[in-house]
Amino acid sequence: MAEPWRESCGRAAELLRGARRAVAFTGAGVSVPSGIPDFRSPGGLWSRFDPLAVASVQALAANPLGVWEFLLDALRLFHRAEPNPAHRALAALEADGLLAGVVTQNIDGLHQRAGSRRVVEFHGSVGAWHCQRCGRSHDHARYHELAAADLPVTCPCGGLVRPGVVFFGEGIPDAAVTGTRDLLDGADLVLVVGTSGDVAPANAIPWRVKRAGGAVVEVNLGPTAYGKLADIRLDAPAERVLPLLYELAKS
Repeated sequence: MAEPWRESCGRAAELLRGARRAVAFTGAGVSVPSGIPDFRSPGGLWSRFDPLAVASVQALAANPLGVWEFLLDALRLFHRAEPNPAHRALAALEADGLLAGVVTQNIDGLHQRAGSRRVVEFHGSVGAWHCQRCGRSHDHARYHELAAADLPVTCPCGGLVRPGVVFFGEGIPDAAVTGTRDLLDGADLVLVVGTSGDVAPANAIPWRVKRAGGAVVEVNLGPTAYGKLADIRLDAPAERVLPLLYELAKS
């Protein structure tokens, strides 16, 4: 029996081919097939850690050891992960001129590793680390190999070393706000992939494109906040949908 989403995928490909400027907006679901569970899902990091106790502004000051225990767990998870077909399909769409770029809520760097060139990391990235006291950059290449006795990692100045990600209570970086604005400027299609639309302010991105008269194509498993917003909704795994969408759109 044919899967219902395949017919819709053909219509989505037509929209993508006809778009003047298409962008992708991705969330945790695009990295799940790479072995990185959604932080909020069963088995995700928030099932083992209290986010406010280990990933908040307050935690950075009051619980540096707890912050680093969480970071080490996340780093080991990210180190094992590899880009999956969904990441590679988005990179191929960009390479073929069908996609202007990606705005992602993910911090794992898998879009770039798959070959995407224009990526706005809305919530920052684990690809850059610095001392929160003096601002000095730190080489993080072997942080995933640290032992419990090595934690927390501190700078020679005594400050706590941390990644350039947005902790709870922090604002979105100016560079991410500007990069998102520039990428969305003139966009008439947004491809929403692997995000439930629950996290503000990133969840407003598809609405901005829609309000400007653009189309919304959603690739998600199960209900999301975009159910009534999407012009086309593909309820299927991103790693299956996006490679087919690319093949149909480029033909």
